[in-house]
This record gives sequence, C-alpha cells and structure tokens, in this order.
Amino acid sequence: MSRIKGCFEALKAENRKALIPFVTAGDPNPAVTVPLMHAMVEAGADLLELGVPFSDPMAEGPAIQKACERALEHGTSLSDVLAMVSEFRQTNTTTPVILMGYMNPVEIMGYQPFATAAAEAGVDGLLTVDMPPEEAGELLAALKGVEIDPIFLLAPTTIDARIAKICAETSGFVYYVSLKGVTGAANLDVGSVKAKVAQIRGHTDLPIGVGFGIRDAETAQRVAAVADAVVVGSAVVNRVADNAESPEKINGAVAALLREMRSAMDAGPPKVSWMARLFGAGN
Repeated sequence: MSRIKGCFEALKAENRKALIPFVTAGDPNPAVTVPLMHAMVEAGADLLELGVPFSDPMAEGPAIQKACERALEHGTSLSDVLAMVSEFRQTNTTTPVILMGYMNPVEIMGYQPFATAAAEAGVDGLLTVDMPPEEAGELLAALKGVEIDPIFLLAPTTIDARIAKICAETSGFVYYVSLKGVTGAANLDVGSVKAKVAQIRGHTDLPIGVGFGIRDAETAQRVAAVADAVVVGSAVVNRVADNAESPEKINGAVAALLREMRSAMDAGPPKVSWMARLFGAGN
C-alpha cells in the first residue's frame, strides 16, 4: 500500500480530513526546507506538497511565483529537491510527500531516471501542472513502475467526460482546483466546490483534495466539510515570504497557521444559524 493511500485510510478511520500544506523547495534558501517540512508535520500536516522551483510557473499567483524566484536565486534544482526529500526521509518514513511542478525539469532528467531517483528519495506522488493525461503515457508508465502516484488537476470548467478520464489515470487522490484562476486567488465559493466534489465522486472512489483560495482556518474548515483534503499553498508561502529575512522565524510562523487550520478542521463543519439556513447562506 502506498503511503498516500495508507494516510487517507487512517484518516477516514478517524473521521478526519487531510491537511496538505504546500511550500516551494529552496525558499527562501535551501537550508530552510527540510526543517520546515518537519515543523509542518509536527503542526498537524498529514501530507506534504513540495514545489519544484520553475522559471515559468504558469498556474501560480504572485506569492508562489516569487517563491520560485527566491529558490532559483540559490540554484535550487530538481536534483536538490530530491535530495531534500531523501534527507527528510532519514527521520520521517511515514508522511507522504508529493512533488508539484512543471514538466520541463522532469523531461530534462528523463522520465525513467526521474521516477527511479524520486522513488529512491522517498517521493510518493507527482503532480505536473502542464502535463495532461492524454500526453502522459510514458511518464505514467515510469511512475507506476516504481509505485509513485500520478496526480492530475480538475478545474471548475472540467466537463463530465473529462473528469472520468482524468480520474481513471489518477491515483493517490484527485486534486480539484476550486477557482478559475491562479494560486492565491480569492472569492472561494464553497457551495460551488461542494457541487463539483459531488460530481467528481460519481467517477471515482479516490479521496478528493481541494486547493486554491484556502487562506485561513475558517476557509479550511468549510472546505474540509465537503472534501477529503484541504491543500493550502499561498497562505503558507506568504508566511515564508514575510520572514524571508529572518529564516529562524519561518517554522514558527507556518506552524501557527497550520495549527489554527488543523484545529478548525478537527472541530467539524462550521455552525450555521437558523437565519442562515432560512436564506441559504453559509454554503
């Protein structure tokens, strides 16, 4: 059983939802990343999403774009990211680690060499923003050969037939992008998220994670009420950025945010007043 599958099964048995924070590897410098990974786990993270820095992160908003720039200033490469995962695995062999990024670095390394190196480092999943499943046959074969879960994105505009196709190629969990836009966008409509998650559930038994637009404990709590996992990116990266000049403060700042989210998620769905129910609010 993969670490991702095992993690979600354990959470389901406890009636809890997964908290998945994202950070860009090497931001604001490479020495920060592994200690921060451990700090996030201690603060309540169930899985970790580790961004591979890229020069043209097309799906990202300003926060993660700048994080990539800071990491690339130190020359952080895909090989460096794999080394960070390997170091993390020296003392944590249970928390799933998912790499999130773009195809160019993987293609340069080569699908099979990458898959082999990633598996040896302890990577559990790969999410590549700009690789559609229709073109991913060679990569999928390489990943599945070493039991790394390929994870694809679903958008609010994804039609039913394509949801079915993407779910058929995905393992680990399905990642639903809750907004039409880039990471860090605002105006999250949880009612619309709930409807789309229900639609996706018609095509898969995999857990469904929701990301983009989750910025605080309240939003995390509301999304956790309708999904299996909450993915938090820009809100975490902003805490890193706020303390980039004082890296010793980063772990505490990020951990404080995650503890708030973990506590709110574990408290269950937010209470809705009778007036809100009457007028359809609180969705």
